[in-house]
Amino acid sequence: MIKDTILQLNEAMDSLIFADTSSINWTYKAAPDKWSKKEIIGHLIDSAQINLQRFVRCTYEENFKLTYEQVEWVKAGRYQEVDIQDLFGLWEQLNGQIIHVLEKYPPDRLQAKCDNSKTEVSLHTVEWLAQDYVDHMIHHLKQVF
Repeated sequence: MIKDTILQLNEAMDSLIFADTSSINWTYKAAPDKWSKKEIIGHLIDSAQINLQRFVRCTYEENFKLTYEQVEWVKAGRYQEVDIQDLFGLWEQLNGQIIHVLEKYPPDRLQAKCDNSKTEVSLHTVEWLAQDYVDHMIHHLKQVF
C-alpha cells in the first residue's frame, strides 16, 4: 500500500512541476476570506511540514498528537507576498523529503499511529496518514488548475 501512495505522490508532484503555470493568476482571491492559488500552494507547504513531522516521529514514537491551525498558518506564512517560484521550490523539496522518508520507512512502523484531530482522539496509522496526505494534495491541486 505505501508503495502505491508514494507513486501517487510522485504523480501529484509531477502534475504541478511540469504544468504550464504561466497563465494562472496566483494572487486573485474570490473573496477576502478565500485563499488565492498562491496561498493554496502555501497551505500545501504547511501540510507537508506537519506530515513530514508525523512520518518522522512515527518511526520512534506512537499515539502523539500533532495538529495545526491551517488558516492561521497560511496567514502567518504570508504566502501572498512570496514569489511563486520560491513556493514551488519549497513545496517540491518538502515533498521530495517525504518521499525519501516513506521509501525507506521501517515496515514494522507503518502501523504506528498518531492523533491528527483537534478535538476527540482520532488515531491513524502512518499508511492512512500518507494516503490522506496525497488525497488532500490532489484535492487542492485541482483547485489550482
